[in-house]
Amino acid sequence: MLTEELYNEIPSLDLADFTSGDPDRKAKFVQDLGRAFNQIGFVAIRNHGLTDELTKKLYSSAQAFFSLPDHIKQKYEHPELNGQRGYIGKGKETAKGFKVADLKEFYHIGQPEPEGDMPANVIPEENPEFGEATITAYKTLENAGKQLLRAIALYLVLPETYFDDKVRNGDSILRALHYFPSIPIKRLKEPYEPLRMVILT
Repeated sequence: MLTEELYNEIPSLDLADFTSGDPDRKAKFVQDLGRAFNQIGFVAIRNHGLTDELTKKLYSSAQAFFSLPDHIKQKYEHPELNGQRGYIGKGKETAKGFKVADLKEFYHIGQPEPEGDMPANVIPEENPEFGEATITAYKTLENAGKQLLRAIALYLVLPETYFDDKVRNGDSILRALHYFPSIPIKRLKEPYEPLRMVILT
């Protein structure tokens, strides 16, 4: 039975320890990751592959797209895809339990190599850098997630690649999100809370 261990902060682990090729560093990462998930349920990950340069490209290209006129952005809104790919305009999504739509617009990028019924990505012609940056980020984070699952498998005393085939070409979504300026509280008909997010950093 695990003994309770109290943390005063979220543990920070280096993914490079797992991929270093050093058995001792790898084994320590596995145990530290498992312990963090057991004791607090969260962990911050360094060296996940999402570089500062790529992050800047993501922000700048997303800002460029969201700054385009509405009639251009709406070219990439496909209702038949149910919001799974492409652009989704302001007032289209409502938080669970609320009636007032969120004041945001966003863009969804999914699996770069779709299989079966997965929809293909919708890339804006006016801003190819946005497509390049988001696809690169998607692949980078997908790989980081695969490495973490391999570490979890080892912690659970399973074959390291146990989860590989279960997440191959997974249909995750990368969302570029733009909130509009706040409106006066008196104009809101219901209480409003910002979205909650899980972030890999």
